[in-house]
Amino acid sequence: MMSGFNLYKYSSPATFYALAGRLIPWFYGAAALLGAAGLYVSFFLAPTDFQQSEAYRIIFIHVPAAWMSMFIYIVMAGWAALGLAFNTRLSFMMASALAPTGAMLTFVSLWTGALWGKPTWGAWWVWDARLTSELILFFLYLGFMALQAAIDDPRRADRAGALIALVGVVNVPIIYFSVKWWNTLHQGASVSLTKAPSMAAVMLAGMLVMALAVWMYAIAAALSRVRCIILERERNSQWVAQMLEAEE
Repeated sequence: MMSGFNLYKYSSPATFYALAGRLIPWFYGAAALLGAAGLYVSFFLAPTDFQQSEAYRIIFIHVPAAWMSMFIYIVMAGWAALGLAFNTRLSFMMASALAPTGAMLTFVSLWTGALWGKPTWGAWWVWDARLTSELILFFLYLGFMALQAAIDDPRRADRAGALIALVGVVNVPIIYFSVKWWNTLHQGASVSLTKAPSMAAVMLAGMLVMALAVWMYAIAAALSRVRCIILERERNSQWVAQMLEAEE
């Protein structure tokens, strides 16, 4: 009963606004600490790769960004589905708040992939199945944000964006399984739940710590952005007026 009560309590934009404000510094702090530790392990402790030399170190940025670009889209689609199913305002706001961070990480994934591809494949870009599906993910993020920005009515914008998010989520398993389904230049997964990792333990540790850092940053950025969205959409609410008066 208590957990259900808390769930309903924090589904209110007013209550969630205050909770997010308390959580943001902790997540940004965790992101900074984990990022510093991950970069140290990745660039100072991890050994040089015998095949790709120092160029392989781009994976410590590229792989976490790629992982989170897909994960954030799934979470965004999940919030959108909750919004459509239960007509909850906060769910739509969270979906909107996640999109810019997801788009940014997808761009980072594509750009670092190009930096890695040049010394590895001899080309900045190839129309590889994984690269192409990741590019489609980037366009899905942009389409979601552009459609919401083009519609003046927030409720209509939320529903239209939610439909794009739900239709586009089918692209995520395509990205993940593309190296298995098609003959691609992109290497297979270095980390799998069904077999031992194909990299040194210190390399794996650096990559996982960096992934956690990106995850913490994504949460902090989404919470910061959703607070702005809440203020914008609830600006005529009494609680916002009272809060602004108290701050003056």
